Amino acid sequence: MSHSAEKAFLPLDIAVLTVSDTRTSENDTSGDLLAERVESAGHRLADRALIADDIYRLRARVSQWIADPEIQVVVLTGGTGFSHRDSTPEAIAPLLDKEVEGFGELFRHISWEEIGSSTVQSRALAGLANGTLIFCLPGSTGACRTGWDRIIAEQLDSRHRPCNFVDTLMRAREQRRALS
Repeated sequence: MSHSAEKAFLPLDIAVLTVSDTRTSENDTSGDLLAERVESAGHRLADRALIADDIYRLRARVSQWIADPEIQVVVLTGGTGFSHRDSTPEAIAPLLDKEVEGFGELFRHISWEEIGSSTVQSRALAGLANGTLIFCLPGSTGACRTGWDRIIAEQLDSRHRPCNFVDTLMRAREQRRALS
């Protein structure tokens, strides 16, 4: 296959986690948006949950997903700000084998166009843990739309050039399945 040949779209299994002390399944607009984007992009919504902003519950839930060879991507929304309860980066960072350092930088750059200097209060981050790609987005629906539409969707599309994360995730899935 040549480099110019069109690659086929490869659907991924993606879990969505909303981190919030105030939202419920009835008013989780950010989680709803991400779940809809996952499925409309052609991926599979492998699981979805909503939990309180607690560092240890967050770690436990995400650890279950990164241990599951069927889940390739986890997208979290919420808990990335600076309030005393915001603990998503502290919960997730220790789980990462590699940080996708450019993700938070790019997210804040793009957000600058939308919310100006308030973007400095976003602690969005991404990384790989046990072959699972993890994205941590702010809790606002607008931030989730920005993160998914302007960054994540392309990086989870096997046809995106010059590079994307899909080959890495497919190799990791095969390795994890072989070990289980």
